[in-house]
Amino acid sequence: MTQAEFDRQLAAVGNPSLTWLGHSAFILRLGGRVILTDPFLGETAGPLGFGPKRYVRAPMTGAGLPKADVLLVSHNHYDHLDAPTIEAYPHKEHTQVIVPLGLGAFFTKRGYRKVQEQDWWDVWTSGDLRIETLPAIHHSGRGIGDHRKTLWASFGITTAEGKVWFSGDTANGEIFEEIGRRAGPFDLALVAIGAYTPRSLMKSVHVTPEEAIDVVRRLGASSTIGMHWGAIALTPENPFDAPTRFKRAAEAQGFCAGNAVTLRIGESRNLNSATLGLIDGEHRA
Repeated sequence: MTQAEFDRQLAAVGNPSLTWLGHSAFILRLGGRVILTDPFLGETAGPLGFGPKRYVRAPMTGAGLPKADVLLVSHNHYDHLDAPTIEAYPHKEHTQVIVPLGLGAFFTKRGYRKVQEQDWWDVWTSGDLRIETLPAIHHSGRGIGDHRKTLWASFGITTAEGKVWFSGDTANGEIFEEIGRRAGPFDLALVAIGAYTPRSLMKSVHVTPEEAIDVVRRLGASSTIGMHWGAIALTPENPFDAPTRFKRAAEAQGFCAGNAVTLRIGESRNLNSATLGLIDGEHRA
């Protein structure tokens, strides 16, 4: 699909809707606003072209991203904070950037004018749009000497149409009951389900697909989409096992399997304006 064809697809989807750009990158259209999440669209997850390489091409480039009202970045790992994408994005003066503590300078140095750093539980509002920066169980760092120097987070996104939780990267833990009580319940959870082996290393930073369903249930989310899989190999498991395990886990844990889905990279889906659940039918790249 060409950039022009993909642009036409984006123009055809309604509000509310979402488009998965692969990994943790989404275009969300909610309450008449456009929100971008963790737009990693580069070829490698690392500095200067080094690092794990993408094996499924992104459906668009940073320069082709639509003008967004808000850009959310959960933490500074290379597969979430992608310098080439951030630099190529053409609407720097107009988009409100919301990031965890310590990441603001990354954007202001690259020409972004509206940048808000937030601690966990901090809230930014604009009209009926509310962005709450929420805890996650993870870490940060892009090189030697900066481990945990900046914060990591998940986000709660609220409009008049409902609430969406974006997980960023996270391990499992008791914090999700508190998030559910204080910021939920959520209509839709966008939850990471990939990069979970070996467990001896990944247990403290990434959930398994089964744990992802457990997290979603404890948040009180009504439906969920699995992300952070199928674009780049960060860990040695078969990357295409994650969606199957995610669906099976939903069935095993009594979470309606029809409300736990994965998308194709480049796929756009309209959402139910009353529940933010996925509407049958799809637009595919």
